[in-house]
Amino acid sequence: MKKRTRKQKILRRNIFLCITAVLLIIIVALAGCGIDKLIDMGGGKTLDTGSKDDTPSLPEEPYVVSSATVVNTGDILIHSPLLTAAKEGDDYNFSPLFREVSSYFNNADLAIANLEVTLGGREAGNYRGYPAFNTPDSLIDYIKASGVDMLLTSNNHCYDTGLNGLKRTARVLREKNMPFIGTREDTTSKLYTVKEVDGVKIGMACYTYENVSQGEGTKSINGRAVRGEGVDLIASFNYDDLNSFYNEVQSVISDMKQNGAEAIVFYMHWGNEYQIRQNRWQEQIAQKLCDLGVDVIVGGHPHVIQPIDLLTSADGTHKTVCLYSMGNAVSNQRLNQLYEDCPTGHTEDGMLFYYTFDKYSDGKVVLSGVDIIPAWVDKTGYGSNAEYVLYALPDENAFYNQGLSASTGKKSFERTKKIVAEGLTKCQEYLGCEVRFKTDNGLNSAE
Repeated sequence: MKKRTRKQKILRRNIFLCITAVLLIIIVALAGCGIDKLIDMGGGKTLDTGSKDDTPSLPEEPYVVSSATVVNTGDILIHSPLLTAAKEGDDYNFSPLFREVSSYFNNADLAIANLEVTLGGREAGNYRGYPAFNTPDSLIDYIKASGVDMLLTSNNHCYDTGLNGLKRTARVLREKNMPFIGTREDTTSKLYTVKEVDGVKIGMACYTYENVSQGEGTKSINGRAVRGEGVDLIASFNYDDLNSFYNEVQSVISDMKQNGAEAIVFYMHWGNEYQIRQNRWQEQIAQKLCDLGVDVIVGGHPHVIQPIDLLTSADGTHKTVCLYSMGNAVSNQRLNQLYEDCPTGHTEDGMLFYYTFDKYSDGKVVLSGVDIIPAWVDKTGYGSNAEYVLYALPDENAFYNQGLSASTGKKSFERTKKIVAEGLTKCQEYLGCEVRFKTDNGLNSAE
């Protein structure tokens, strides 16, 4: 998205309106002076021009006063091979991961990513990858340096190092001044936020699914029972008790609006892994969130990209853009490796997902644009010499321009386009913004 150009247009328009208003005031004033000097030759009186209230005035058309663009990317999964590749002496260097997309993060008003690891520290044992992620704290420094402004922490790996790891992750993020939503260190802070982004206040929440409950008053995250204090430190929902979740959503949205939220966005960790179509639970929950007034839904967890759609509330009064899954940001889930559930390469694919809210002079805030830039994780070298890099693929020639392999980068671009083109076009045409993917080349539906 050409965010800078968009904001420059808004600024130029506002300057033009201000200059026009000043000129009109001057013209009216001069006209008034001229009329007052029209003297009746016989009696020396000014002409009666009537009351100023007699002149009808046209209502001012609302105009955009600010525009907030948020860019999002998917799952950050630091598998063991990524740890090996990043190891430098006694420390770790994760700088290659986002170096090629850093400009995209920095050019947006807010950049958000899903942190799907814990920062359990050495007290949680050695640093490790799947199935129970424990990642060095320094990862956050590199994520922050790349331009990411906020992290999502409610996901099925947030409890990988237990209660201590959950709380320590929140504490490290707080100490490093990295905002996050979805989990918390204690109940004195909220699990969600109202973030002012370039003059627009956006309410944001992040939820993950629970496994089958382990008993009354408990929940399970990725097969790990969460009891006692930990229960209230994770924003989660149970597929078997969605009514409770919907009631909580209503309460959260109400609280957000009381705190000034002008737009509502929910990040959902849901769905089936490695499935490039959403399941019925995702569709049901998404429709209910639409009915409750959520403006944008951004999904994660399947580790592959899933479609985007434009939903309409049951009463027909509200529209919601729903992206069912962003796919991975960085991971070691590679093509032709031991991932029998998804041997097609879709796990290498990710995206930069944009949404924009415009605020008008009358105070109204509307969703004005969405966009998707495909992304692909490249891996070069092996072992300690390996390097993982996330590349943005803004067009079909990007893989050539960046020196990427045509047999990999191009296929990634086409896989993503095939899944999202139809829904993205539907959303962009409704919002009246630029259409990125033309659905005229057969790449407009999922496999």
